[in-house]
Amino acid sequence: MKYIIGIDGGGTKTVCAAADLDGNLLIETTGKSSNFLTSGIEQAVKNLFEVIEGCLFELNADFPNIIQIVIGSAGAGREHDTKLLESRLEKYAEKERIHLNSVKVVSDAVIALEGAFPGKSGCVLICGTGSILYCRDVKGAIYRVGGLGRLIGDEGSGYSIARKGLNAVSKEFDGRGEPTVLTKILKDEFSVNSSDELIQKIYSQDFEISSLAKSVLKSASTGDVISNEILNEEADEIILHIKSVLKKLSSDRIEIVFTGSLIDNENVYSNLIKRKIKESLPLVEVVKPVNPPVVGAILLAKKIVNEKN
Repeated sequence: MKYIIGIDGGGTKTVCAAADLDGNLLIETTGKSSNFLTSGIEQAVKNLFEVIEGCLFELNADFPNIIQIVIGSAGAGREHDTKLLESRLEKYAEKERIHLNSVKVVSDAVIALEGAFPGKSGCVLICGTGSILYCRDVKGAIYRVGGLGRLIGDEGSGYSIARKGLNAVSKEFDGRGEPTVLTKILKDEFSVNSSDELIQKIYSQDFEISSLAKSVLKSASTGDVISNEILNEEADEIILHIKSVLKKLSSDRIEIVFTGSLIDNENVYSNLIKRKIKESLPLVEVVKPVNPPVVGAILLAKKIVNEKN
């Protein structure tokens, strides 16, 4: 039997799904992050092959049975990056004597949009480790806002929220800032009790900074003033993203889907963004996706196979 595989390669985890050639989902597995900009390209490639092999094990199949693989990667926002990851995947396969029929790498925003609005106009707001707003208009034209990476962008993302949270904790340790519940969370959950321990944790132990974003959300839910200020600032950045894309679309009415580990469920941050949208952008409607991103990757894989035939 022949299969197609779709992968949602995020900064937090990787989801891999296998389907038959009609696009019917058969199996799904999860694995470690495959964002090569944060985890490194060699590790990302290994993690990708691990989740694919997990699917194949469940199917009792092998690589020659896979007709097409589509990978939506959180680190592949530009053509240079997609080609680089495709090349490294092919080299790894050659080294390991793995037969790959066809691999296509696209941005995680592409598969999220295809899954959420298959063949239709709409926007997806991705907030996980990074952030981006990706839209398609009624004519099929694509528009993006954000997605510039943690060093010069990614406002509203887990990384941005976590960095501000860590800054607030460091200020409290130094006596330069007000007390925050977040400091107690770091002490209780990460055994960080001083600025020296904070420095060691961040710079010497490969600490995943974006993982602290959920601690900021937890702190904010207790009513902590500083954590709520951080979320309010980041939510305002997301509103700027949406206002910017509305200008590009020359429209004030759009549907938008929330996706990404930070906002794809009900929490203090996702609810805050929704409230701000309702207050300042009443014609923007937050809706549920038709399909998750990994299904968007399957749909794109199916489309590629059909075009070849």
